[in-house]
Amino acid sequence: MAPRRRAVRVGDEILKEIAHLLLEKVKDPRTRGATLTGIRLTDDLKSARVFYSVLSGKDAGEREVEETQAGLESARSFIKRKLGVRLALRYVPEIVFVYDPTLETGSRLEKIFEEMDKV
Repeated sequence: MAPRRRAVRVGDEILKEIAHLLLEKVKDPRTRGATLTGIRLTDDLKSARVFYSVLSGKDAGEREVEETQAGLESARSFIKRKLGVRLALRYVPEIVFVYDPTLETGSRLEKIFEEMDKV
């Protein structure tokens, strides 16, 4: 079943606000490498899974992902509080940060294809 249009619209707004907060307000250096890739908001708007990826000069190691996850978890209550102030919602959704490896996988595949072209 496809999500309701309101859940998609509100989810997009929440994702924009979280991205803004991570760039401008969150002081934790562990969150600096996080790139938000998507959000899944339940139809009742009470729970949000925010997907992120870790981009760096080299492939994101497990340690970097764990540090970023810890930074995001640490900032979660701050982010939720700020969302409550900035968005006119009856309930601010519970936020869960989930690592999304698709950008890392795509980057790795791109490198493989570049090496294949050289041969």
